[in-house]
Amino acid sequence: MCATLRVASAGAAAAQASPPASAAVTIGGKILSVKYSAPSVRERKIFGNGGLLSKDPTYPAWRGGANDATAFHTDANLDIAGLAIPKGNYTLYIWVEDPEAWQLIVNKQTGQWGDSYNASQDVGRVRMTMSKPPMLVEKLKYILSDKGGGKAELRLEWERHVAAVAITLK
Repeated sequence: MCATLRVASAGAAAAQASPPASAAVTIGGKILSVKYSAPSVRERKIFGNGGLLSKDPTYPAWRGGANDATAFHTDANLDIAGLAIPKGNYTLYIWVEDPEAWQLIVNKQTGQWGDSYNASQDVGRVRMTMSKPPMLVEKLKYILSDKGGGKAELRLEWERHVAAVAITLK
């Protein structure tokens, strides 16, 4: 019985290694939301050659989290850094081949496991504005912010990277 309890506890701990998380913002009565699993750095190398992401079967397209692909929903038609996105549901991937110059990928395929990237389903890609956080960001996080005037920002922070992209409601 003690061994069974240890196995169950270890399984529960592993299941929470990348817990579900979300971010949302309401702008002009329209909801934008991101649902993802939030992995932790845990003293691992994440980006670049030999990093955790370079071992993923879809590299250099990264699911933008762990487990299921990162889900994005918009109640409004959007302009994401020049890319027209009709209201609806999408999957977000991040092109991380150059750890200092990411691209946000908006993909039409939804509901898939994160390593099931299909480039033929891309709506498009946009460059993200890169910066460095003041300290290590242990757990991945997405932030959706209202910037006023029908504008928003999607920001992704993890490890020693911050990537942001401007969003305008149409």
